[in-house]
Amino acid sequence: MNVFWLVFAVLIWGLVHSLIASLGAKEWLRRRLGDGSMRFYRFGYNVFSVISFTPILWLMAVLPDQMLYHIPVPWVYLTIIGQFAAVVMLVVGVLQTGALAFIGLKQLFEGEERSFQLVTHGLYRWVRHPLYSAGLLFIWLMPVMSVNLLIVVLSATFYIVMGAFFEERKLEREYGAAYTEYKAATPMFIPGLLIRRNK
Repeated sequence: MNVFWLVFAVLIWGLVHSLIASLGAKEWLRRRLGDGSMRFYRFGYNVFSVISFTPILWLMAVLPDQMLYHIPVPWVYLTIIGQFAAVVMLVVGVLQTGALAFIGLKQLFEGEERSFQLVTHGLYRWVRHPLYSAGLLFIWLMPVMSVNLLIVVLSATFYIVMGAFFEERKLEREYGAAYTEYKAATPMFIPGLLIRRNK
């Protein structure tokens, strides 16, 4: 039963999160609320994403659980170093994207930017989704793993991978040939792992 509720919670969170992030939802809000209100969109989206994840954390805490493994010393230090590297990668990726714009604070004070510049330097030179790569690295290097945590990690991994594919469709519509060329030359999550598809 734990599996159902946790997977269901992550699924609902992911669906709502993706729906609100879609270009269609953004345009729908623009038509209803007007252009001026869209300066609050990005910041509100980020705040909602964080707050709406708390029911998942609550379920993980209250549902019956069982420990799967606890990585012992000295091997646990490797996972901690890996997680630290993931956090550094996340921070660097956000900075290279434009931290204030990523959070939504820049839009609050300067108004909504209709289009962001396509970032292909820094970490984005090595992978197309360094923030997702960092997130996946962090959650899979948990030094302590329980059944509930594993269910959420597996569900989050599925959502991140699927979400990246849908996001790429949005980016190709937004940036056109520039993103198509970037996509053809840059791996998705893992540096050096470029999967080429026959056309």
